[in-house]
Amino acid sequence: MSGALLTGTEGARLSPVPRQTGLFSHLRTLSYYLHVALATLVLGLWGITQLRQGRKGANRVATIWIGYMLRAARWHMGVAVELRGTPPLRGEDALIASKHQSFLDILAIACAAQRRAFVMKREVLRVPIMGWYAREVGCIPIDRTRGRDAMGQIVGRIRERMATPDGVGHLIVYPEGTRTRPGEHRPYKHGIGTIHLETGLPVHPVAVNCGMFWPKRGTPVSGGRAIIEFLPPMQAEPGESRDAFIARLREVIETRSDALMREAGLRTDGFTG
Repeated sequence: MSGALLTGTEGARLSPVPRQTGLFSHLRTLSYYLHVALATLVLGLWGITQLRQGRKGANRVATIWIGYMLRAARWHMGVAVELRGTPPLRGEDALIASKHQSFLDILAIACAAQRRAFVMKREVLRVPIMGWYAREVGCIPIDRTRGRDAMGQIVGRIRERMATPDGVGHLIVYPEGTRTRPGEHRPYKHGIGTIHLETGLPVHPVAVNCGMFWPKRGTPVSGGRAIIEFLPPMQAEPGESRDAFIARLREVIETRSDALMREAGLRTDGFTG
């Protein structure tokens, strides 16, 4: 992580409540996007030589890029992310199930999970530079045109990766399937439960309040201290159904995410299921 994410002591220096936004917030956000677009191009082209080392090299470039994106967010917009809890161990294969509110939580979770990989739309893998690295770090494409067969394909790919020396790594899944606004609760899709029950991989829940600072639409970004929190890993109980496990996972993530958003000033009565 190399300082890209804050500890509790470091985070205390920044406000837990987002600053008010105005014209300068839009300008700072625009300058950030221009900066990172150029940096992505430069780092992506520089890192092509690292792809010869396969997943290890691609992850090295991804770690540099992610850290740079997070530091640039603090330089331009005054927003940083505090890490709470314990991410999966480096040598552990695991699923990470997270609340998803903005681009900021993608960066922060990928920074904390050192062997990160995502389940993502297959179209993303065709994007120059980004797609090259996504494929090499072990991201698993989903073909939504295949309907129910797509999940069987994903589980099959995960099992194949688990049988290799590199393993599957830390596979990041967003159970709601899309970004949500602060205080919004969507039903969880069955994918995370199906993958867990079919593979036995532990599920590390992650609560976030990043949407309080970095909105779903991406602009303007507010300064302050956002939080991602890794909660204790979960396993299905003996005989527990997929739907029951998902309901339990949803309660854990949503309840804690609402608590983090209240820390950032959101008025909410809390998750009620």
